[in-house]
Amino acid sequence: MLHFDDSISKIEDISISTYKKKKLYLVDALGYILAEDIVADHNSPEYPTSAMDGYAFKHKDTSLGRLKVSSINPAGSKLSDSVKDGCCIKTFTGSLMPDGSDTLIPIEYVEVDGDEIVIKESVPKGFSVRAVGENYSKDDLLIASGTKIDIAQIGVMASLNIVTPLVYGKPTVSIISTGSELLELGESQTNPSQIRSSNNYILEAIVKKYDGIPHQLGCIKDDKGSITSAIDSALAQSDIVVTTGGVSVGDFDFVKDVIRELGCDVIFKGVRVKPGQHIMVAQKGDKFIIGLPGFAYSSTVTALLYLVPLIAKLQKAKCPLTRVKAKLKEPFIKRAKKAEFTACNYSIVDGEYIVDFDGKKVGSSAILTNMLGDVALLVTDEDDTSKSVGDSVTLLLLD
Repeated sequence: MLHFDDSISKIEDISISTYKKKKLYLVDALGYILAEDIVADHNSPEYPTSAMDGYAFKHKDTSLGRLKVSSINPAGSKLSDSVKDGCCIKTFTGSLMPDGSDTLIPIEYVEVDGDEIVIKESVPKGFSVRAVGENYSKDDLLIASGTKIDIAQIGVMASLNIVTPLVYGKPTVSIISTGSELLELGESQTNPSQIRSSNNYILEAIVKKYDGIPHQLGCIKDDKGSITSAIDSALAQSDIVVTTGGVSVGDFDFVKDVIRELGCDVIFKGVRVKPGQHIMVAQKGDKFIIGLPGFAYSSTVTALLYLVPLIAKLQKAKCPLTRVKAKLKEPFIKRAKKAEFTACNYSIVDGEYIVDFDGKKVGSSAILTNMLGDVALLVTDEDDTSKSVGDSVTLLLLD
């Protein structure tokens, strides 16, 4: 079996020949990855602009103490009047500074006396005047291609009159769970060997959470013909097909064989990782199949490790899962000479991540309830040993 680090390197080294791109209405592009550089086509502001409500004047006239109000300058108006010596123009937030002025004194700093103002508190030259290009200058690269579009990017693009930015299309992920024992939501149990399927629903949630478009295909019986037809059809209509079950060595584990028979190139099959050592990843052109184990905790963890980075890769995005250092609040027992991903609780105390295992059960890789709570995955390499209280460890954060 492959070393875990080598399996991740193989995912990172995958080459995509054609990325899907499309134009979206600006606000609909929220959460998508930008597929073009956003460059300023003008200065912002283009002219000196008032940053407050007040009076535009020549700073040298501060010593006069009193100034005549010669005009008014509402925001958005085209003012032809200019500031003369000993005078000022009442100017509002967002208004262009009148010709001849170099400073704005706020309303709060003056007292109005008829058609004059009395300066009660002086200000430095240039006060409350937004300089040309204060926000950005023409030809500045404001947002680089590959940036995930969030609220600030929406606002900046709106200021540039970008109605439909070019983005990378989110990959469609078809989800198939295999197993004759599986029951769909709402389906009645007819014998005690049947179990409720959770894999296909948590995978749908993972795809949604991490910026893919899920295509739920439900549960398929352990029948090779049905599995072949389902995977072949899913490949035709999606960018990634993710399956659970059928990749181990049992008599009814058909998925691993079907993937090969459909002409897919196997990137790897089997990794020294716990849980999920029978993970399989294959490629057909720019389409991918990820065969996950059937146990719920195992399929969830391996989906986070392999499916999530692949969803990001198809959008030229960074994997959203991050690693941080943490301190153990209780001992950790290393149970296998493999890379292990162990569910744990985490908190932040005085700026430091703290880890414990309160309520986490030790057993098979079917215990999905271990993922409940403020949970992260404790990461250990295959050469690591057990850890003691206070030891530094690595966490994989899921948010």
